This record gives sequence, structure tokens and C-alpha cells, in this order.
Amino acid sequence: MFTGIIEEKAKIIAVKRGAGSCVLSVSFTFSDVKLGDSIAVNGVCLTVTRLGAQEFAADVMAETLAKSNLGELRAGAAVNLERALSFGGRLGGHLVSGHIDGVGAIIKLEKLDIATLFTIRAPREVMRYIINKGSVAVDGTSLTVVDFQEDSFRVSLIPHTAKSTVLGQKKPGATVNLEGDIIGKYIERLLTFPPEKTGESKIDLNFLAANGYI
Repeated sequence: MFTGIIEEKAKIIAVKRGAGSCVLSVSFTFSDVKLGDSIAVNGVCLTVTRLGAQEFAADVMAETLAKSNLGELRAGAAVNLERALSFGGRLGGHLVSGHIDGVGAIIKLEKLDIATLFTIRAPREVMRYIINKGSVAVDGTSLTVVDFQEDSFRVSLIPHTAKSTVLGQKKPGATVNLEGDIIGKYIERLLTFPPEKTGESKIDLNFLAANGYI
């Protein structure tokens, strides 16, 4: 589990490609990485399989390549890194699983005073979890939704976020990994799951509205 608060902007050292998979070698400066640790690379949860002094390697399976933009990475590419959430620490962003829902594309950049507004086109499987002022992870970065249309949404980056993540380097046309709010997914599942034989679920839209959830 992650928070979407990027800890380091690192670089891809090498990409070893297989028939349907690849191995990424990534630079890092963390002091406490161990074999088997989970690290989010551009929002994708990967497992450390090899560890060097200033780099780690992670296997990327065919499913991950199909559901993310990691297959586009080349040696020298910049990536966002975040270590797994440590219980007892501050949750500065929102709950991020590192399991990508879909790949979006930046279609517009706008400057508004100090902020940069990103308009991102997203597939239906992501848009279903987008709400005004809700949370979304873009390349692993926790951001707040400004507004949205049927097939796109806007987020706003402060200068610190633009400088500290790979998003500040991306231009219109670039792809981004997207993950919707995990809480919304559970609510959707509870509302749509067939009722048990013992009786119908008491959780419905009226229940949620009455208790201040919507």
C-alpha cells in the first residue's frame, strides 16, 4: 500500500526485454531497501528482485505491461519512486494500491498563476471512479480532481509537485498510469454485488446519502 506522495525522482538504468515480460533496473538513493520490498515505479507496485549499491531490479510481467505504460520506458527515462507505506507514518496523500486501472494521456496543459492544470483523457474503467475533489493517482502521484468531463479530468500541480515528480517533464501526448480511489471501488462492489440468500444488503444509495457519504 502507498500514499501517492513521491519520495524520489529516479532514472531507469537498463531495460532487459523478454518475450512477454521485462526486467527494469532502477537507480535509487533510499537507505533501507531490501530484497522482496515493494516499490511503486510510476505508480506500479513492483517487487525488488535484485539489489545493488544504488540500483534495484524488478520483474515486470505481461499483465503489468498490458495495463500500464512501463513498456514504454527506456534507459535514461525518469520515473517516480515511492516505498510502501510504513504504519505509524503520516498518510500525506490517499490510499494507493499500486494496481493500475488504466493508461491515460495528457491532452492539455494550462498555466494558472503558480499552478499547472493537466487535462487527462482516461478510459472508462478509470472515469467511473472520478469525482470532483476526489483523489486519483497519476503516475503514482496523489492528486485532487479539479473537474471532469465524460472521458477526461483535470488536476492541478503546485510547483513543488511538478519539480519533484516526472509529471513536470511531461507534455501533451504523453501517457500516464492511472489508479482510481480504492474506497470508491469497494463502495461500487458493495452496491452491485448480488444480495446473499439470507437477505438483501442494507447498503444502497439512500443509506450512503443519509450517512453523509454522497
